[in-house]
Amino acid sequence: MDSFDRRRFGALLAGFKLASAPSGFADGGPDRGGGLDPEVLQLSCNGWVPNHERLPVLLYRSAIAAGGEDPCLLFEELFRRNGWPPQWRNGVYDYHHYHSTAHEVLGFVRGKVRLMLGGERGHETTVHAGDVAVLPAGTGHCKLEADPGFLVVGAYPPDQLWDICRSAPSPEALRRMDALPFPSSDPVSGSSGPLTRLWLPPRSRPR
Repeated sequence: MDSFDRRRFGALLAGFKLASAPSGFADGGPDRGGGLDPEVLQLSCNGWVPNHERLPVLLYRSAIAAGGEDPCLLFEELFRRNGWPPQWRNGVYDYHHYHSTAHEVLGFVRGKVRLMLGGERGHETTVHAGDVAVLPAGTGHCKLEADPGFLVVGAYPPDQLWDICRSAPSPEALRRMDALPFPSSDPVSGSSGPLTRLWLPPRSRPR
């Protein structure tokens, strides 16, 4: 699915309300804390990939017990309830890239995939169905290898539209990433989730 198809899917999704899906949320469900502790990856600038030195990547393992006729609905409902509207269903591009206009959450619905985070020779990780990755703007990501039928749901904070960047950011792009609004809620665990404690503006961090 190309960028046009993804945006068209997002527009269609916003035009109607999906029916509530059966419960598949791990440990208490959306906006209840969830009891999930993510893996925290602090990535620094790597070649032309800026990453985000202040905001860590969060990897939630087995966040959702996906099932049913349309398991994507479980991820979409979770993200939507926690203030991250879903925009597409597809996969992960097989080239290094990052987004300068949006933070991103990826819900891994089906299959196993090896990812490289942070640019070339960055942090390699394997994710499985039920895992969730929260990527701050500027985070490099690339699919290395995936099972047949691999499927992902992508979501973003309100009013943030993703772009695709494959070269070093301009000074304007760096300022844009630094000025992006912080999400008010963790896409997996809600308003009291780890993101709200770990993603803080510089002035709010303890000295």
